[in-house]
Amino acid sequence: MKSHLQQLIQQTLSTLQEQGELPDCDAPVQIERTRDKSHGDFACNIAMLLAKPARRKPREIAELIVGALPSSPQVSKVDIAGPGFINFFVSESAFHAVVPDILNQGDQYGRSHLGEGKRVQVEFVSANPTGPLHVGHGRGAAYGATVADLLAAVGFDVHREYYVNDAGRQMDILATSVWLRYLDLCGEEIDFPSNGYQGDYVWDIAAMVHRENTEAMQQAWAEISRDLPADAPQGDKETHIDALIARAKHLLRDDQYRLIFDLSLNYILDDIRDDLAQFGIVYEEWFSERSLADSGAVTRALERLQTSGHCYEKSGAIWFRSSDFGDEKDRVLVRDNGQTTYFASDIAYHMDKLERGFERVIDVWGADHHGYVPRVKAALLALGDEPARLDVLLVQFAVLYRGGEKVQMSTRSGEFVTLRQLRKEVGADAARFFYVMRKCEQHLDFDIDLAKSQSSENPVYYIQYAHARICNVFRKLDERGLNFDQADGIENLQLLSEAHEQALMNTVARYPEVVEAAALKHDPHQVAHYLRELATDLHAYYDTDNKRITLLVDNDALRNARLTLVSAVRQVLANGLNLLGVSAPAQM
Repeated sequence: MKSHLQQLIQQTLSTLQEQGELPDCDAPVQIERTRDKSHGDFACNIAMLLAKPARRKPREIAELIVGALPSSPQVSKVDIAGPGFINFFVSESAFHAVVPDILNQGDQYGRSHLGEGKRVQVEFVSANPTGPLHVGHGRGAAYGATVADLLAAVGFDVHREYYVNDAGRQMDILATSVWLRYLDLCGEEIDFPSNGYQGDYVWDIAAMVHRENTEAMQQAWAEISRDLPADAPQGDKETHIDALIARAKHLLRDDQYRLIFDLSLNYILDDIRDDLAQFGIVYEEWFSERSLADSGAVTRALERLQTSGHCYEKSGAIWFRSSDFGDEKDRVLVRDNGQTTYFASDIAYHMDKLERGFERVIDVWGADHHGYVPRVKAALLALGDEPARLDVLLVQFAVLYRGGEKVQMSTRSGEFVTLRQLRKEVGADAARFFYVMRKCEQHLDFDIDLAKSQSSENPVYYIQYAHARICNVFRKLDERGLNFDQADGIENLQLLSEAHEQALMNTVARYPEVVEAAALKHDPHQVAHYLRELATDLHAYYDTDNKRITLLVDNDALRNARLTLVSAVRQVLANGLNLLGVSAPAQM
């Protein structure tokens, strides 16, 4: 409907400009839904936008436009309000017309070509492969996947990507932690570092190493621990773990250390890949951090920054002048030992993204990375790229509650609830929905008990039940031996005069607008809230004045019309749930 009204206004403006009544102007024609139905269904502010170039009062321009507006069977009345708002009252036939549109388009209803096939990369989750995904990662996973699906729904060519941090210190800590647990299994009495990874999964990987290699990688703990700096609390835990890593690399041959490193990496990465697939998330690409060094991308990025004069050497290290671009201080790219930093790899990664031809690059990061955003954009600017092509969406933490009590978690100690455990407890549907029902920048309190409940208080159950309720009507139709003639129902939609029927038609007509806004603003919660509203309208239709409305009436024409309407509602519920990665069950 908005598109139709935009075309009417645009056609009118072209006519008035040809007649010399209005000057040529590129002002956008914006149609918005009114908040107060007494002011109509839609409003347009074009008269205010044209006032300055036309040198006329907005209300005069509005009167000129309304006077020249072509008639339309979908518009019953046009008013001018306030300083010059043009208000449109939509005819009943326009709302009736949306029902066959939904049924004809099926699962394509709400989709569009707005994105014009422009290539967009969405990188999300990208958790270090140092352990299984936990419930905190789940929110970024659900949010990133839904943003990608929404963009695809409005016509963008979307490339979903996971950045695998398969190099660097955290992976070395994991490999060393696995080796030390392997030594435990070999009978060595060791002092496990306070900064090592301590989850049960570390023991599982160590057991794999031991089964395949027996004692071939065993070293005496006395030799390993000789002259190591003290661990916490007597010493510094970071210095201690770094020294342990260096000792592991020294005592193990390169091939042995790489074997443990790669086995640990692949074990956890396979687990993450399977976990996300079970959560309904599949990527086009898993991009290796190591590949950046192997391909020479890191070297090329550093050379570009040095050539452009944005680097300098200090104390044997190479620094990026990020303070020139608004960062609080300059950042190290190459340490004094010759090793490149994670930031250097990240610069090369974003350079590579843009070189691959994506018109837009979207990163979904945890809110604790907010300080990292300006320095990455600064690096892109220093490389001569366009920082505006990068959007970073920050996702706040999800706090888990069970029985009204906050669930305490610590990733390093291994005390956390995994995403897999959450899925098994509440189901993938509830998890996907709960994760996106708030704006990403808002903290999320995830109530496990609510997510498991089968009540109207549980939003995903409430919406799914609306879909299942409609499916049940059609089962009862078959049980009673009644027929449903959809074509007849479409012909008789004018029989639907109940206020709740009008509300349903009005709500389903809004769905494409909701999808478009949610996609462009990266706000999946708009779809979640919309589905809750549509489900409320459907349940209210059934339970009008505490008396259930009868869909399977004896009057064939009225029965077909009502069933046609709820068929359209069922389709929209299914389409919206699908965009959120949630199923639309036929029975509950």
